[in-house]
Amino acid sequence: MAGNLIARTVHDLTAAAWFGGSLMGAIGLNGAAAEAKDPSERTRLSSAGWMKWAPIQTAAFASHLVADLAIAWENKDRIAKQDGVARDTVIKTAVTVAGAAVTLYAGILGKKVEKLADQGALGATEPTPEASEELKTAQEQLKMLQWAIPVFAGLVVFLGAKHGEMQRPKNVFAGLRS
Repeated sequence: MAGNLIARTVHDLTAAAWFGGSLMGAIGLNGAAAEAKDPSERTRLSSAGWMKWAPIQTAAFASHLVADLAIAWENKDRIAKQDGVARDTVIKTAVTVAGAAVTLYAGILGKKVEKLADQGALGATEPTPEASEELKTAQEQLKMLQWAIPVFAGLVVFLGAKHGEMQRPKNVFAGLRS
């Protein structure tokens, strides 16, 4: 049992941090920042909160990757022999990488919004009508990405659970290739 216990725990906790952190940021942090009285403080406060979260998110991604590799190594025979496991492993890897890329891009956009904070905003992802095109574009993209990121993270959690279900003895037996 102990062979994958730590790796699975790290895997699940880091995916949960990604999912929960992204939702809390979109709903709680961005929502609270939008209530700042000074319009220039709205994006500055949101950006400051996201920058405080960034090292935790980065550590979670790195730990998730290490845990994924440990789990894959421990399950290499099952990946090779059980029907559907290799396919789902590739899909989960692609979703994780795509989600990480979207998260990174959101961070880049967030830095751009932070740099333009003096223009003011209605909220972290809501520009004022007089905002520059650069700020409007960055905020509009962030508005979409703040909801796409938890979707990617949720898919990673789902696919991890699917992998766990595939390890049930009846599913392993049914999926073994000769």
